[in-house]
Amino acid sequence: MTPREIIRKALEEGRTKLLEHEAFEVAKYYGIPTPNAVLVKTPEEAYKYADEIGYPLAAKIVSPDITHKSDVGGVKLFIKNKEEAYKAVEDILTTVPQKAPGARITGVIIYKMAPPGVEVIVGGLRDGVFGPIVMFGLGGIFVEVMKDVSFRIYPISTEDALEMIDEIKSAKILNGYRGQPPVDKQALADIIVKTAKLLAENEEIESIDLNPVLAYPQGAMAVDVRIILKQKG
Repeated sequence: MTPREIIRKALEEGRTKLLEHEAFEVAKYYGIPTPNAVLVKTPEEAYKYADEIGYPLAAKIVSPDITHKSDVGGVKLFIKNKEEAYKAVEDILTTVPQKAPGARITGVIIYKMAPPGVEVIVGGLRDGVFGPIVMFGLGGIFVEVMKDVSFRIYPISTEDALEMIDEIKSAKILNGYRGQPPVDKQALADIIVKTAKLLAENEEIESIDLNPVLAYPQGAMAVDVRIILKQKG
């Protein structure tokens, strides 16, 4: 499905937030690196696709009614083989309806867990005056505690994105710190530019949050993508 089809479907269902597999699909459409992921409905499907996705796997419940997935037994991590994938999805689909009765269950998303990297955040929102605005900063707890972020108004070039990366106060962490190699700033700039394009080309999107984006010496990957849609009217 195209981003427009995914967004239209969500709005027709009365949703203002894309589900995880939908958000990954929209990001992937714009060339933003995300984990290899599949939405499964049964343990048998998890068993079928696990080897193809790769290990270690994560499995998470997908529901428009559940925000805190871990609280209802909706998350399994570090799955090592297809037998464990079967059991994880079976457990999730058994436990979640018991702990969250009445919640709509779309399925379970299974995806390959990314190796550790430097956590950054790329975000975007649609301002009533300035239009699409994109943000960059350190991810994880840093974005909440330090408020160390930079902003740009669309359109954004690769040069603009590289400036955003270099102007945060914590840029030295990205440049290599205490023996750590520098991260791939070009890959981060590419994600920033593509996020801005995604936001600009889909007017129904109110905001997008890629947090964390894991930055590596070569490449970067958005391991969590949240897309909020405008409420009708």
